[in-house]
Amino acid sequence: MACYRKYFRGILVFLLSCTLSCACSESGYIAVTGYAQGGVYSVKLSLDGHGGRVRLSPEEIKSGIDSVLLAVNNSLSGYDKSSLLSRFNAGESIVPDGIFSDIYRISGRYYDETGGCFDVSAAPLFDIWGFGFTSDSLPSPQKVQSVMEGVGMDRLPDTLVLDSAGRTSASLLLGPGTPGEDAVTRGRALPMLNFNAIAQGYSCDLVASYLHSIGVDQMLVDVGGEIYCEGLNPSGQSWSIGLDRPVDGNNVPGRDLQGIFRAGPEPCGVVTSGNYRKYYVKDGKKYAHTIDPRTGYPVTHSLLSATIVAANATEADALATYCMVIGLEEAVEFITSRPDLEGCLVYDEDGQMKTWTSAGLVLEESRPGPTAGSR
Repeated sequence: MACYRKYFRGILVFLLSCTLSCACSESGYIAVTGYAQGGVYSVKLSLDGHGGRVRLSPEEIKSGIDSVLLAVNNSLSGYDKSSLLSRFNAGESIVPDGIFSDIYRISGRYYDETGGCFDVSAAPLFDIWGFGFTSDSLPSPQKVQSVMEGVGMDRLPDTLVLDSAGRTSASLLLGPGTPGEDAVTRGRALPMLNFNAIAQGYSCDLVASYLHSIGVDQMLVDVGGEIYCEGLNPSGQSWSIGLDRPVDGNNVPGRDLQGIFRAGPEPCGVVTSGNYRKYYVKDGKKYAHTIDPRTGYPVTHSLLSATIVAANATEADALATYCMVIGLEEAVEFITSRPDLEGCLVYDEDGQMKTWTSAGLVLEESRPGPTAGSR
């Protein structure tokens, strides 16, 4: 998932120049674009819902979308030092909002479902490898081992623990230990969280929920390449979604596509995770941003990208990350065991790029269109 950039504070300035296009107005559709979470968002929607015409103006709809995405940033950004997440990771006590509490609970559920492969408490691992909120890289084995002692959602409760004032903290989540001790005095590493592997999919779903609340039921929401869609496009067809080709240097979504597929009219989330945009090379070796929280090291398997189609973008986001952690063989087995999912896996085989798709996902010849981008 694309990380929130450090320059997010400047986003509010850029929001003033975001565009709202009514090029599709003859068919009752509008397109809203803007900047959020360190990148671009795009929403296409029909103003004619099954319950009647949407009463809000396009400008009011855009303002509502911006408010939703700003609320996510204020809660979950690891680069905005005033966000709830940044303050939590700094050891402060915070009053969690609904977004923070909800995504913490959801993340814990995916930790359990994936056997620890999806782990938002692995934030310190991303930091020491240079893919988190700091710029370290190439840690020693001793450093990895030390950091691993503080990783694992199994150390934490399923839901946030609050004190009598409704506040929570990293120390509070670890529990009391023996009487009179806190986490610091008993030498336990305080947890740090990183929601980047799920936050943009979650953002798509929140935007969709807002649009549902005002009567929109045909839409495509794209936040940084993570997609939620339902209904039909302005041509009365299913939404066409492009999958980026996972080659190093393919940093512009939609420029080089692996193929496209048509989503059905039912609501779904479409997310691609891959290692071709966030990596570095040190001493001739490539280090990719997918870290296996079970080992503490970047993955080295042949899987280049994983696209998941699920009932919502939050689930697609989490499970695309899961597939990138476990690799090709296990990912194929996992997707085929889940009739509620579709997937596309692109992998390297003896220097050749190969593609595996589930039975219900048919790739067509690529052409320009919205893309399910990689984090």
